[in-house]
Amino acid sequence: MIHSVIPVGLLFQQNCAVIADEDTREAFLIDPGDEPGIILAEIERLGVTVKAILITHAHLDHVSALAETKEALNVPAYMHPGEQPLYNGIVQQAAMFGLPAPRMTTIDHPLAEGMQLQLGKYTLNALETPGHSPASISFYIPLAQRVIAGDTLFRRSIGRTDLPGGNSAQLLKSIRTKLLTLPPETEVYSGHGPETTIGDEARHNPFLK
Repeated sequence: MIHSVIPVGLLFQQNCAVIADEDTREAFLIDPGDEPGIILAEIERLGVTVKAILITHAHLDHVSALAETKEALNVPAYMHPGEQPLYNGIVQQAAMFGLPAPRMTTIDHPLAEGMQLQLGKYTLNALETPGHSPASISFYIPLAQRVIAGDTLFRRSIGRTDLPGGNSAQLLKSIRTKLLTLPPETEVYSGHGPETTIGDEARHNPFLK
């Protein structure tokens, strides 16, 4: 699998991602959080064709470049409906950090638990992993042995729950029932910071003891 992680935004350094089937060159763009020019240049460099934009959750740092990239690529956007109120409050989110509000766009398709999205030979399984936000989604890709976890699970850490819609008990339940049950060799790609594995986090993450 082609998997390019693009840290965007000077303030947040959010891990936008482009994943693609290496044979068909079909791609998904995941969480375009800022700097649309950098994201679009990387898509061009990879020589892939984006089929859709997938959103793990609607916090400001994961959706600020959604309108621009969706418009430039002319593709649909997917997000869990439970994240729509958070997205609708993007002006208030931006104000919390003293930032200008980004342009908004339409979400075309809903994501839900058990939904499968096909990318060439790769199947993305949508897992509902709320807690960091009301309806966060993680994407498990069995053939590639990886999960794109948004801000639910990090290397030696977990998602913060002090932002609007956060719930610490719900977050820990999501991690234990949806992520730690994946094969231990599964690579975890988080919304910020370096990748890790499910096995490493089960053994060493202090928040999961």
